[in-house]
Amino acid sequence: METHRNGLELLDRDECLRLLRDSTIGRIGISSAALPVVVPVSYALSGDTIVLRTARDSRLAAATTNAVVAFEVDDLDRSGDGWTVLVTGIADEVTDPDEWACCRELLPGPWEPGSDGRFVRISTDLVSGQRTAAPCRAATA
Repeated sequence: METHRNGLELLDRDECLRLLRDSTIGRIGISSAALPVVVPVSYALSGDTIVLRTARDSRLAAATTNAVVAFEVDDLDRSGDGWTVLVTGIADEVTDPDEWACCRELLPGPWEPGSDGRFVRISTDLVSGQRTAAPCRAATA
């Protein structure tokens, strides 16, 4: 186990991808009208690629056309136990019909091919993660 100087456990890529695979809600950081925006999204992991859905005319769709984005998922409880994973990658639209069908299985919804729906994939070029544990609380007598 590698530990950062701040005391947090550093997670390797495989552990980060496992945590991403086990979650379904994340946040994507995009640039919209030259301003940073963070949007919560439902997602799935396909291999080592993040996949999400959006409407074609949404702010998210406009900002994820061959763009560098940040994607974060975490799970923290009130005591301070938890983890966080941050991905930086390229977002682009899924256009291949076979890949589109696979995405539809991962993220079922009301959209049909050719309708207003759009799938976006995010590469996992840079992945980092940290785990923390709440400080031990000494028992008092």
